[in-house]
Amino acid sequence: MIINTRIFGEIEIEDSKIITFVNGIVGFPELTEFALVHNEEKGKSSNVKWLQSIQETTFALPVIDPLVVFPEYNPKVDDDLLKSLGTFTPDEILVLVTLTVPNVIEEMSVNLKAPIVISAANKKACQVIAEGDDYSVKYKIHHILQAFKNAN
Repeated sequence: MIINTRIFGEIEIEDSKIITFVNGIVGFPELTEFALVHNEEKGKSSNVKWLQSIQETTFALPVIDPLVVFPEYNPKVDDDLLKSLGTFTPDEILVLVTLTVPNVIEEMSVNLKAPIVISAANKKACQVIAEGDDYSVKYKIHHILQAFKNAN
């Protein structure tokens, strides 16, 4: 399928790449179909990827692997929250967190409290809330990404 997106322009999404959020995502329960789009500008790979909505093509969420910015990330999640993913093994799971980039770039943050869990085996996903108070909704990461960029 070909969709015209706000961020990437016209892109082709294979049906086999569509990820289904059975219960939608926090704040947007009506949006259930997404594709994970990699933002590769000028031949450089990026840690930032985008969950591009198939239903609302102007909507895309920047996401990142939480281990890039918080290597010890290991949230506790109630197993019942993952039931919508069906049967899977730990190797078939991709965990992402949403990225917020406000006008003041130094305030860039990720939401470690509500990770997105994707089953690569069946292309189902859900957004869950981590138990406890170990993780923040606004974990600032600008300094971490700057250090990462300077090291490469």
